[in-house]
Amino acid sequence: MGKHAAGAHIVWDWNGTLFHDNDAVISATNAAFEEIGLEPITLERYRELYCVPIPRFYQRLMGRLPTEAEWERMDTAFQRHYTLHRTACGLADGAELLLADWRSAGGSQSILSMYGHDELVPLVREFGIESHFLRVDGRTGPSGGSKAEHMVRHLGALAISGVAPGRTVVIGDAADDAVAALHAGAGAVLYTGGSHSRASLEGVGAPVVDTLAEAVGVAQRLAE
Repeated sequence: MGKHAAGAHIVWDWNGTLFHDNDAVISATNAAFEEIGLEPITLERYRELYCVPIPRFYQRLMGRLPTEAEWERMDTAFQRHYTLHRTACGLADGAELLLADWRSAGGSQSILSMYGHDELVPLVREFGIESHFLRVDGRTGPSGGSKAEHMVRHLGALAISGVAPGRTVVIGDAADDAVAALHAGAGAVLYTGGSHSRASLEGVGAPVVDTLAEAVGVAQRLAE
């Protein structure tokens, strides 16, 4: 990687990107579906249909938007089961080394996630990687929304540390990561190891890669 990362910044997504939690997500999703009598789905089906905001994802499966009462039941079930199953999940392969190498090459990095902030920060700390990041920001409002406005606030806070949107690249596993990056004036690289199929990611227009190592390499080129 050399020192060419100096001055460049990566905003990492957490769930499905740095944190390999696919099994926990599918288990929690199927628990949420069971609450209102929906059939369970496979990871492949999930990746084909997943989108944000989450109620739209449920609409694709149900043929209609969930009612407010259904959404509350499903969201509560999802959060409860996800918390239970996430303990068996770990960082994506090679993530720790990539974080350390990017930092040693002079690049900066942060995490922006739609996972609850109060749950995210202790989890990042548990993995011993907190020191690699200028900021770790999770969701502080209700679940189910879009990432774009969160990204604007995140980059606004990072500007104090000299981070420029034009030299910032978002690495994530969802189409919404690229949409949020574009909204905030940053670049994006999308990773196929998480919530979306390659086909759904390729429709967004951002580079699509199969490994986080590839993602970092593309991010470095985009930020130069």
